[in-house]
Amino acid sequence: MKHRRGFNPLERASAHRKALHRSMVTSLFRYERIKTTKAKALEIRRSAEKLITRAKTDSVHNRRIVSGRLFDEGIVAKLFTDIAVRMKERPGGYTRIIKLGQRYGDAAEEVLLELVDYKPDAGDKKKKSKKAAKAAG
Repeated sequence: MKHRRGFNPLERASAHRKALHRSMVTSLFRYERIKTTKAKALEIRRSAEKLITRAKTDSVHNRRIVSGRLFDEGIVAKLFTDIAVRMKERPGGYTRIIKLGQRYGDAAEEVLLELVDYKPDAGDKKKKSKKAAKAAG
């Protein structure tokens, strides 16, 4: 049973687990969607949602706390200026987990962890509109 367990250690040493959290949360904010296992996604979701909540109030104190937990200063800036602004009105639940099925090699359950307002074809619309303009003009 899982009673009174604070977090899933993911069978890693604490330094390895902290590095895993930092890199995966950084990747989530960079690409806004990552593919991983269900156990990792549930843990990364907790870290990511806490950072987004922290970033909704832009202050020096919050920026220092968030930058201590992320690798890249560019991602910290993106979190405060882009992601947190989009999530301003949302009281929580900034991420979603979409099940993909089992991995072929070891049957681990794979999922997509993504931000709620992720638009998969946002970049494609710009390309399509340029192609349509060239074809029409």
